[in-house]
Amino acid sequence: MTDTAPAKAGRREWIALAVLALPTLLVSIDVYVLLLALPHLTADLGASSVEQLWITDVYGFLLAGFLITMGTLGDRIGRKRLLLIGAATFGVASVVCAYSTSPEMLIAGRAVLGVAGAILAPSTMSLIRTLFRDARQMGLAIGIWGLCFSAGAVIGPVVGGALLSRFWWGSVFLLGVPAMVLLLAVGPALLPEYRDRNAGKLDLTSVALSLAAMLPVVYGLKELAKDGWQALPVAGIVVGIAFAVLFVRRQRRLEHPLLDLRLFASRSFSTALGGMMAGTLLMGAIMLFITQDLQLVEGLSPFEAGLWMLPAVAANALSFIVSPILARRFRPAYVIGAGLAISVSGLVVLTQTDTTSGPVTLATGFTLIFLGSGPLVTLSIQLIMASAPPEKAGSAAALNETSGQFGFAFGLAALGSIGAAVYDSRFIPPSGVPAGVADAARESLAEAVVAARALPADLAGALLAPAREAFVGGLHLVAAISAAILAVVAVLIVRLLRAVPPTGAPPTGEPSAPAPRGEHGEHGEHGEHGGHGGPGAHERVVRQGG
Repeated sequence: MTDTAPAKAGRREWIALAVLALPTLLVSIDVYVLLLALPHLTADLGASSVEQLWITDVYGFLLAGFLITMGTLGDRIGRKRLLLIGAATFGVASVVCAYSTSPEMLIAGRAVLGVAGAILAPSTMSLIRTLFRDARQMGLAIGIWGLCFSAGAVIGPVVGGALLSRFWWGSVFLLGVPAMVLLLAVGPALLPEYRDRNAGKLDLTSVALSLAAMLPVVYGLKELAKDGWQALPVAGIVVGIAFAVLFVRRQRRLEHPLLDLRLFASRSFSTALGGMMAGTLLMGAIMLFITQDLQLVEGLSPFEAGLWMLPAVAANALSFIVSPILARRFRPAYVIGAGLAISVSGLVVLTQTDTTSGPVTLATGFTLIFLGSGPLVTLSIQLIMASAPPEKAGSAAALNETSGQFGFAFGLAALGSIGAAVYDSRFIPPSGVPAGVADAARESLAEAVVAARALPADLAGALLAPAREAFVGGLHLVAAISAAILAVVAVLIVRLLRAVPPTGAPPTGEPSAPAPRGEHGEHGEHGEHGGHGGPGAHERVVRQGG
């Protein structure tokens, strides 16, 4: 094994990161502004309630369903090639969505966007692994990329509100188009190509099994989050799990599997992946409660609510950038654990809110949550990517994205159900409210706000007061449960990853994921980055993550 250290990235690589990060930010914003545009496009296109559900959900279904396939496909045919295909597809589909003339046209466009989105995320992350061989630089690059992805969720309502106040609803779908054009224009020259020459053919049976496993589970979790526990969503989850078992069995038998299960042999990989899923599960659901509280309890517009969430974005930016730097001096496990302790304190702050405290307490708790989440996100992604062999980086990135999708969906289903149960048990409509209005208000705070619009002002206030109290009670319980679980996650991560040295320090000797069969095509089609230390350097990067 050679002792030559991996070459450090220069100006070209950092410019390439900017080209990759900007589309990530705009695509993230593009996803989150749809809900703001939904009432406008519904009125314009005449979409039914079922069509509205498909417009909002088809993107997430196909995104989750195709992530593993697209991550592995990039390893096989070339990550840059697949990324450029995805960028072109995303740009064209965005234009189709923006100028849709019927609900069916918009649903089809959103479906194509979902498949394109499944290409962009793992391809971008795996190319970052290729661009940045130095472990310290890779950590900072992942922090910048993760910041762009995370910031879009909060900036989306602000940008969307500004667009919808001046332009038609289709404008929100055009946000990502300029970034895709930029990527297509400069990506071929700036980005390196990478593909595994010995990966074998894509197993279409495995692709079908992966879709059959993921789509029913995602559908079931989304339906449980919306309508509570019902037979059909539960049956969908059971069917999905059954296909997942078949998928895993087939992967174990194949010489060139769609998903190499040996990645999970690395403790760093498995722990970081599990930690990311748990963090997404808890914090994603909490974010939904916070946005609802700002709008439905505090009475803010989506634009105003977005402004109150900007301090959390600033804290998140600081956390994403500082975390990789701290990990150069301190073990990643301790940095992640300290960050999660800050997030737990933010969740505790949320339990102190009430219907009259105003948005300050809520924004403070949310800011602490986002400040503490940076180490978990950036360092976990770095561990996941560094623990995987270079030729499996696409698969590793896809697994990271898939775990996030499932974590978010499961969090909404589980924690959302808890919040809904608390609301239902505590909400007592005042006397004088018509029975039909009271029944509608009992469904959720959002329904209560809609129902109150049909009542006189004094009666509407009397209805909304207990509804808001009940909602805040649900928020308190969900925040308390999340704080307890997140504290346990922090302890487990510190315990399981405490042997991982600071970034760039000599490895401790923990075994990483076994190397794949045969030689890998590190030089890619154009031979870029081919002189960065060879297989020995790759092994050091893998071992640093494990």
